[in-house]
Amino acid sequence: MNYFYHQLHTFDSGLRLITIPMEGTRTVTVLVLVGTGSKYETKDINGISHFLEHMMFKGTDKRPGALDISRELDTLGAEYNAFTSKEYTGYYAKASSDKLDTVLDVIFDIFLNSKLDAKEIAIEKGVIAEEINMYRDTPSRYVSDLFEQLLYGDQPAGWDIAGEKEIIQKLERDDFVKYFNSHYVAGDTVVAVAGNINPEEVKEKTAEYFKGVRNGIKVEKLPVAEKQSGPAALIHWKETDQAHFNLGVRSYNMFDDRKYPLSVLSTILGGGMSSRLFQEVRVKRGLAYYIGSENEDYTDTGFFMVRGGVDKNRTMEAIKVVLEELAKARDGGVTEKELQRAKDHVNGGMALFLEHSDNVANAYAGPVLFENKVLTIEEKLAKINAVTLDDISTVARDVIKNEQLNLAIIGPFKDSEPFKEILKI
Repeated sequence: MNYFYHQLHTFDSGLRLITIPMEGTRTVTVLVLVGTGSKYETKDINGISHFLEHMMFKGTDKRPGALDISRELDTLGAEYNAFTSKEYTGYYAKASSDKLDTVLDVIFDIFLNSKLDAKEIAIEKGVIAEEINMYRDTPSRYVSDLFEQLLYGDQPAGWDIAGEKEIIQKLERDDFVKYFNSHYVAGDTVVAVAGNINPEEVKEKTAEYFKGVRNGIKVEKLPVAEKQSGPAALIHWKETDQAHFNLGVRSYNMFDDRKYPLSVLSTILGGGMSSRLFQEVRVKRGLAYYIGSENEDYTDTGFFMVRGGVDKNRTMEAIKVVLEELAKARDGGVTEKELQRAKDHVNGGMALFLEHSDNVANAYAGPVLFENKVLTIEEKLAKINAVTLDDISTVARDVIKNEQLNLAIIGPFKDSEPFKEILKI
C-alpha cells in the first residue's frame, strides 16, 4: 500500500521543509520542530526548554498578547498546542485546509518573532509551578519521570523536562533570549506541512516567512553516561489507593534497527487487550486496571518498559507476574501466530493513525530532524513486517537480563529492599 507522496526541500539557511499532500482530507497541519529539549540544558537552567515553549504563545509584534494568538486560532476552530521532550520541541496548529494561510502565519510568527516579555515570564512562573505540581500529583505520569531518573541519574537525561520549581523561579529574560538565539536555529529546524495542500505554494510561502531566520551552529548535548551492574529500584512514597510502577531495561537508540523487533515484542507483551500482560495481569488475576508495555528511543539511548497501575496490596504479586512473562518471552520465545497478529496490529493501527494530518506531520518530521532523511510509512512498515522469530528471540535475550532490570514505584511504600529482592529474571 502506498500512503503518501512527499517532498523534502532544504533551504540555503539549512531549514528543512517536508510537505505531505493527503488526498481526501479537509484539514491541514503546520508543525515546526526544533532539535532541542531538556537534554540540551545545564542544571542552572533545567526546565527552560519547556518554559520557552510556553512563552512562544505569549505575544509577538504582530500579535501583541497571548489572547491575540489564541483568539485568532480559536476563531478558526483550530487545534493547536506545543510539546517539549528531552530532544525536541514542537509547535503546531491543525485547521480546515482553507485556513492554511492563517495557520502558516500564526505558527511561523510565534516561532520566529516571540517577544519573551519579562512581565509575562514572571507571571508564567506560577503556571509552570502548577504544571509541575499537577504532574507530580498524577502518579501514572510521574512514575515515568522517576524511571528515567533511576536509569540516568543526575545528568540531563535523568532530569525532569519541566525542571524544578526552585530553578524555574530564578530564570530571567536574558536566559530565555540566550537559549532562544542559540538553540532555535535554521539548521536544526524542520517545518512539516501535511494535509490538503499544494506543496509548491507551501514552499514559496515558507521561504518568504523564514528569509530572516536565525542562523547558527547547532548546540550539542552532553553524551549520556550509562552504567548498571545490577537490578535497581526507586521507591517514591505517596499515600495512594493504587500503586503505579514502571519496570524496564535499557535497549536501543533510534538509529539501531533492532528497535523494530523489540517493538514487535512489545506489542506481543503489552500492546492491547489480547496481549500477554493484559491477559495475565488484568484478565486472569484482576491485579490492575491499566497494564502495557512500550519502547522509548532517543538519539543516544533507549529503553523498553512495562507500566501498570495495580492493587497496592498485591503489588509484589503483580511485579512477579510481569517478571515471569518477560522471562517466558526471553526463554520460550513467541509463536508464529503471535508474531503475525502483532504485525497485523501495527499495520492496522498505522492506517488509523494516518487518517489525521497532525499525526502525518509528526511521523515525517522526526526522521528528517534527526537523520536528515525521510523515513516513509512504507519503509517503516516494511521493517516491521520483515521481523522474524529469530530477530525477536535475539533482542529478547539481549535486553531482558537480570542485571539490567529497573523498577520505579509510586505508592504507600518506604522500603525498597523487598522490591530489589524480587528483581530476578
